[in-house]
Amino acid sequence: MLAWLTENISTIIICAVLVAVVAAIIVSMVKNRKKGKSSCGYGCSDCPISTSCNPKK
Repeated sequence: MLAWLTENISTIIICAVLVAVVAAIIVSMVKNRKKGKSSCGYGCSDCPISTSCNPKK
């Protein structure tokens, strides 16, 4: 088992970094959604489909 870990340590580290980056992106998106910020970067006041992505309005 130790031999397998030493042979694959670079792959394990890269996968761990990718998982951390994806988790940080998801957490950021959830926080922005809770704050009412749009993920598309377009202002909701002029958006023709604002009622479908933001039902509060």
